[in-house]
Amino acid sequence: MSAHAHHDSAATGSPFRQPKAVWAVAFACVISFMGIGLVDPILPSLREQLGATTDQISLLFTSYLVVTAVAMLVTGWVSSRLGAKRTLIAGLVLIVIFAAAAGASGSIDGIVGFRAGWGLGNALFIATSLAVIVGSASGGFAGAIILYETALGIGIALGPLVGGELGSISWRGPFFGVSVLMAIALVATVFLLPTQPTPARRERITEPIRALRHRSLATTSVVGLLYNWGFFTLLGYSPFLMGDLSPQQLGLVFCGWGILVAAFAVWGAPWLKARFGTARTLYGNFVLMAADLAVIGIWSDRPTVIIVAVIVAGIFIGVNNTLVTTAVMSIAPVERPVASATYGFVRFIGGGLAPFFAAKLVTAFNTHVPFLLGAGTVLLAAIVLATVHRALAAADRGETPQPELDDLDTAERVEADRVGAGIGNTD
Repeated sequence: MSAHAHHDSAATGSPFRQPKAVWAVAFACVISFMGIGLVDPILPSLREQLGATTDQISLLFTSYLVVTAVAMLVTGWVSSRLGAKRTLIAGLVLIVIFAAAAGASGSIDGIVGFRAGWGLGNALFIATSLAVIVGSASGGFAGAIILYETALGIGIALGPLVGGELGSISWRGPFFGVSVLMAIALVATVFLLPTQPTPARRERITEPIRALRHRSLATTSVVGLLYNWGFFTLLGYSPFLMGDLSPQQLGLVFCGWGILVAAFAVWGAPWLKARFGTARTLYGNFVLMAADLAVIGIWSDRPTVIIVAVIVAGIFIGVNNTLVTTAVMSIAPVERPVASATYGFVRFIGGGLAPFFAAKLVTAFNTHVPFLLGAGTVLLAAIVLATVHRALAAADRGETPQPELDDLDTAERVEADRVGAGIGNTD
């Protein structure tokens, strides 16, 4: 049976009926994604207790995500030599070590540095985990993406909750907590995930960058960058605008936001896609998210408005996370691990730079500007997405994207890679 046929036949199954190995990786994904929102509830506490500036605090996101972005470029090269399982384990080990080191640090500069190391482990893990889940899950490609985005949503929801509870004891608590939980995920991965076959072809280190020559992948990656700029402006700076909330209260706010992210990633996005199609759903969603960010920007001095707008934003972010990822993977004319690395690199650059520039813009102007800029970038994402409308419509109809290459031999190799090679071998 071909890979394509196999997935078609599996597509009707539930995305939540999976082998133990898939659940082990999904659990590790939850803990990994907890690291994104983990620090939100303790940002004001870190600023006060360590005597840090808001600019320095913003680097907790920037160092983590920019290193994650750059490291995404080499994840395929590493995993094609080590194999998926050993790459996952290497990433998990790095996260365990650097999360604990951040908790033991005594300065904001130390935490920022250790968050960068954490980002390196995160890159090795998240790029490979998506490929493993896509290749091993028993619900087809769409089901695998739903499972992956569910893990993302749950992780983002639990991260602030855990961060708030442990942060109410000490700002060090969330870092040590993630280290312990990731150690559990590491053990589960070691024992439950079978050894993955080493890909037949070793990926070249330049492939993710060279893949940007493909217009469809480059365009959707830019869409991800613009959308993530708005997303991480909200995630990285909004906690400073919510008044005198305790770490636990901030944790509850972002937990509510994360629950909506998870719910709309799993149920909302597939329903909207089936009803309106990927492109039209994303157009509407980007406009609504831009309006939400504009509300925060206009009323940035009203904590109650900020809290409500942040929670509501979970709806739009949940839909976007699922459908933008699906769009990238569906219309990219390269093998999925390469597409994942390329997309991850571009989008996390946007996510990493946004909190840093938000802090700079507040210092130079006021608290309104970064969120209004975020609203503008998300609107621009909708405009850029419109340039690949036909490709998205074709993907919705189940048509396979054609390689956008002149060289016939290279095109044939790309098609062979899509079917049989790579980390996520679908047979």
